[in-house]
Amino acid sequence: MRYIKFLLVGFVFGIVLTKAEAVSWYRIYEMFQFDSFHMYGIIGVAVMTGVIGVQIIKRKQLKDINGATIIIPDKEKGTFRYWIGGLIFGLGWAMVGACPGPIFILLGTGFMSVGLVLIGALLGTFIYGCIKDYLPH
Repeated sequence: MRYIKFLLVGFVFGIVLTKAEAVSWYRIYEMFQFDSFHMYGIIGVAVMTGVIGVQIIKRKQLKDINGATIIIPDKEKGTFRYWIGGLIFGLGWAMVGACPGPIFILLGTGFMSVGLVLIGALLGTFIYGCIKDYLPH
């Protein structure tokens, strides 16, 4: 019962993304074709919310659920790996029409074929976990 509030926030977040059409394959297709600002606006708002949230956490030295101070380390330098990771993520997103968050929302709304996408995402994560020690980080 302690975590019910997180479950409720997840449900509300899923409803908001569905109503905003952020999980729509057509909206994602429009974005990758540069035909509409819709998804760029949603992503921009999310980025700005994250920036503001991180700044609040750092400046007010907020604590996590267990009472420990939240410490957000600076990212290490190295743009090449971010470009490669972003490229792989973006290609996967463009090919299947969904990034990881909406996969669960689409399953919840009854699109069972997205289950194959979820299996592919989990398999890709597993493979990365197996080979990450051999990759240049």
